[in-house]
Amino acid sequence: MSLSGLDLNLLLVLHTVLRERNVARAAKRLNVTASAVSNALARLRAVLDDPLTIRSGRGIVPTPRAAELEPVLARALGELDRAVNTREFEPATCDRVFSLAVADVGQWVRLPRVVALLAREMPRARLRVLSVDTLHATGGLAATATDVLIGVGEPGPGIHLQPLYREQVVLVARKDHPSAKAKVSKKALAALRHVEVHVSPGKGSRPLAASYAELGITREIAVFVPTFTAAAAVVSNTDLVASLPGTLVETIAQPLGLRVVATPLRAVSATINLVWHERTEADPALRAFRALVLRA
Repeated sequence: MSLSGLDLNLLLVLHTVLRERNVARAAKRLNVTASAVSNALARLRAVLDDPLTIRSGRGIVPTPRAAELEPVLARALGELDRAVNTREFEPATCDRVFSLAVADVGQWVRLPRVVALLAREMPRARLRVLSVDTLHATGGLAATATDVLIGVGEPGPGIHLQPLYREQVVLVARKDHPSAKAKVSKKALAALRHVEVHVSPGKGSRPLAASYAELGITREIAVFVPTFTAAAAVVSNTDLVASLPGTLVETIAQPLGLRVVATPLRAVSATINLVWHERTEADPALRAFRALVLRA
């Protein structure tokens, strides 16, 4: 296929549809009708000999061919946008709304630093903070609801990751727990009952489960909660224990009456990253915002 024979507007339509994961929203962004978007997709399907998108619920999912094209289109169209819309970014006058997804740990420990630095360097900008659950529910970083994630993140098409810090996982109990002393044996550890946190279903707990498995221990999970702060609150009022990020424990252990329990477990930690999508890579304001988060 010769590129000279291809209507490049069709690629812009495909890029917008993949970005929005929805034909109606793509049409609104392009200021055309939904039928015009559908017709453009049909023409491009014929040219590329691939379905490109498949209906899924109220939206669409890309085929492997479209997923391969997605980061390439985002990068190429971003370069074109910069070429035809040369603009200087002025932090002092920026009035953008930046959207940041971060788990409750980061909201407690890291978010105040980001807000303070944003107020100093971009005083007219605003920040919208989302939970990780909301990030996933709104289509992830490839959609338009979220600009940046502070979290573990996962590699994927068009995904950028910048390491921020290592987060150590520690076991905590209430200070007057009857059996979780300052240091516990393997036998005592196996007898404890746990609060389990599911920020991203099935992902975050795997290294911890592996550490217990190495000792031949199967944890008894008594309560499942969606946030680390909820787990801390439960532990502070019960005989349950929980594995929590060390930075959060440093912040809330004293007011909640918690203490760290030393165990024979292998140490477990995770890299917390700054994560964003290729669609925002070239945006001057978002480049500045990511740099601000890194400094914070």
